[in-house]
Amino acid sequence: MFEGFDALPEALRTIAHEPRPEPVPQPHPSALVDCAVYAEGHRLPGKFAYAAACAKVRQIEMLGHEAFVWVGLHEPDEAEMQEVADVFGLHPLAVEDAVCAHQRPKLELYDDTLFLVLKTVKYVPHESVALARQIVETGEIMVFVGRDFVVTVRHGDHGGLSDVRKRMEADREQTRLGPYAVMHAIADEVVDHYLEVSSLVEADIDSIEEVAFAPGRTLDVEPIYLLKREVVELRRCVNPLSNAFHRIQVEYKELISKEVRRYLRDVADHQSEAADQINSYDDMLNSLIQAALARVGMQQNSDMRKISAWAGIVAVPTMIAGIYGMNFEFMPELKWHWSYPVVVGIMTLACLFLYFSFRRVKWL
Repeated sequence: MFEGFDALPEALRTIAHEPRPEPVPQPHPSALVDCAVYAEGHRLPGKFAYAAACAKVRQIEMLGHEAFVWVGLHEPDEAEMQEVADVFGLHPLAVEDAVCAHQRPKLELYDDTLFLVLKTVKYVPHESVALARQIVETGEIMVFVGRDFVVTVRHGDHGGLSDVRKRMEADREQTRLGPYAVMHAIADEVVDHYLEVSSLVEADIDSIEEVAFAPGRTLDVEPIYLLKREVVELRRCVNPLSNAFHRIQVEYKELISKEVRRYLRDVADHQSEAADQINSYDDMLNSLIQAALARVGMQQNSDMRKISAWAGIVAVPTMIAGIYGMNFEFMPELKWHWSYPVVVGIMTLACLFLYFSFRRVKWL
């Protein structure tokens, strides 16, 4: 028996204990995570098939009590999703999006069912950014919310909703607010992860920034481009939700109660904070890229000056040796006994003069 179940009205406890047919085996049970009925903030005991859960909710509502179904699915295929759609009357376009995944965060209304797409994020631990291949892993959660049901479809290995369900079941006052309170709890969980991941990404950016501006340290541009790519991915997950939360407050007042909209405004504030942080990270990485390119350009200029200086030094003995290597018969000092040491001395002095001249102007 679930904790607090005895607090339910006698009629609801009677309905919960009524004998019912065995749940029809699902043709694809692998996708189903949980299917539960909630009445007046309490979870009814037992496992339900989709149709049986809907019938139980209708029966409770006829007694004047609030109830809803919460179905959780993980990466369902087309047949599994269609079975759920037939029971809850989900729109084919939304069902197609839920199966195919890789959707942009959005909010749509199909008849009286809200369809919310959330992108989940997970920080991938690594020893250093230079050795990392991926920093942020993404997934998706699709939420169908009707008058008396919630269907959640999750894609990816992270972003599980079991903790959210446990918290909702522990907070019966929140669960009593109905399906849209479940949508709020899921959105709140996802947005909180945005803030956690963004703070961890900031630590990676700080470590790269220390290398970028440290004197005498060589900087590899590849880690910066990796971070830039991950921040862009984060921005694609977070920024589109601003429009979705705005539409909830403006366009769907009739569907969502005032109390739940208050909670959703708090989530929208956290989402805006995460979006601002991520946008600032993007600007920081742009500055780091510019700084890295400037350092590369300065290093290349320094290398070119060194090459030019050594080429100038080598040109002097090359020119003199080239002149005396032309093998003309009548050339000055060809018959002089001290010609060779004098020429070598002149070449050495000229090279030393050029060397110290280039050192003085910091070309060497």
